[in-house]
Amino acid sequence: QVQLVESGGGLVQTAGSLRLSCAASGRALYAMAWFRQAPGKEREFVASIGRSGGPYYAEDSVSGRFTVSRDNAKNTIHLQMNNLKPEDTAVYYCAAGLRGAGSIPGVYDYWGQGTQVTVSS
Repeated sequence: QVQLVESGGGLVQTAGSLRLSCAASGRALYAMAWFRQAPGKEREFVASIGRSGGPYYAEDSVSGRFTVSRDNAKNTIHLQMNNLKPEDTAVYYCAAGLRGAGSIPGVYDYWGQGTQVTVSS
């Protein structure tokens, strides 16, 4: 069983920045992703990254503002979030799987507990 531990969430003002991290237990490398879920809304894809590092982003909502990266030596991925907006407020979840770095939640086998990101206006 893989455990994913997210960190780095918090409260930030509009246009501020945050860096989320997600550490996976064990030594196996997985395709990993970030999803987010705002109150009353469905979970939505934010970004993913393959085992060799190829990133993929949700169109429009985060393009040009968020950057996903990974450190395979530490089995950790990061999400650098710049120019944050109030609509980015959500619980951000890390996910991992062996079936590729897609945008569909069902692709992933393991999920973290989530970290809250709140952007004040």
